[in-house]
Amino acid sequence: MRVIAVTQRVDTVSSYNEKRDALDQRWALFLRACGIVPILIPNSPDSLSDIISNISINGIILTGGNDLEKYGGTAPERDETESLLLSHSIEKKIPLLGVCRGMQKILDFFGETLEKVTDHVGVEHSIFFKGQNRRVNSYYNWGLKEISSQFNVLAKSVDGCIESIEHKEHSILGVMWHPERNLEFDNLDIELFKNWLRVGK
Repeated sequence: MRVIAVTQRVDTVSSYNEKRDALDQRWALFLRACGIVPILIPNSPDSLSDIISNISINGIILTGGNDLEKYGGTAPERDETESLLLSHSIEKKIPLLGVCRGMQKILDFFGETLEKVTDHVGVEHSIFFKGQNRRVNSYYNWGLKEISSQFNVLAKSVDGCIESIEHKEHSILGVMWHPERNLEFDNLDIELFKNWLRVGK
């Protein structure tokens, strides 16, 4: 099984004066269905440096949750941690897959400016992805309808929002839907994660 670094959201718990790293338990179920052993990454750049210096990481998943700081988010430590993971992916040629906020982070990292979008929270819509029509969920407020030439656009929603991207030079893929939130995991998502992260290869 391949060891994959998985990022976490930051939840602020005011009553305890704590900022907590957190991950929906369904991620563990989805990753297990993909044959992936996750290493949960704390939102601490120094801790990340220790991890990647001592553990051989085979792939990276940037998960959802939290807006980027420049778009109103309150977790700059997560932004910094994920920037370091993107740089590590490029330097070591490690495949990286971003989900929702993860794709937003990819776009921001490569200099794209996100735009406010509407009607994309708590809905499903159709996309055409990898030669197939699909219904996917949607939980985002920030996205793009046009993008620079450094990316291939793999899918768009009916209203023109970009739903999936692939970098032309680096092993970096983004999707805007949440495969872990489906009550029954979609085999197409499982195969996508396994193939992109080279599980079993």
